[in-house]
Amino acid sequence: MPTYVALLRGINVGGNKKIAMSDLRSLLARVGYTNIRTHLNSGNAVFAAADEDAGRVAGAIESAIQDSLGLSVRCIVRTAAEMRGVVDATPLEFVSTGGSRLAVHFLAEAPDPTLLAAHDPTALAPDQIRLGDRLIYQWCPDGFLAAPDVGAFVRMHWRAVVTARNWNTVAKLAELAGTGSRP
Repeated sequence: MPTYVALLRGINVGGNKKIAMSDLRSLLARVGYTNIRTHLNSGNAVFAAADEDAGRVAGAIESAIQDSLGLSVRCIVRTAAEMRGVVDATPLEFVSTGGSRLAVHFLAEAPDPTLLAAHDPTALAPDQIRLGDRLIYQWCPDGFLAAPDVGAFVRMHWRAVVTARNWNTVAKLAELAGTGSRP
């Protein structure tokens, strides 16, 4: 069975859309997933699923949360191999001085090329933003609050579902998925 990483968008932030990680683990087990582990309280889960389509897995999680908890929560799912790719493609110059200041913005789908050409987020901070495969790396040397809001930019201009995690979380999720981590 494939191993997946699920990233739930916008839960347990500012008291909104509260989901205990024990409840998330139970919910994922009821959907039929196994070997479930969660990381932190921000909606990160690693699990095995028989379904080999990450999009269907994400949809099943969203439906289960809506049906069980009455919450509309978007979910982005990556395979263990895709998480390894995120780790391997990370610009090392960003990580070398502190993974807590590197954000990885995960996109549910690849951006429309026309929208990307018209609204390139790298223009917000050319030395600090790199595009990847359905993701955007953002170095935030002065912290996330001082950095351009790439997530809002993407939601507004690309009309895309996006959620961000810091590098330390991404590396840990890759490790939990069995793909290891890179310093």
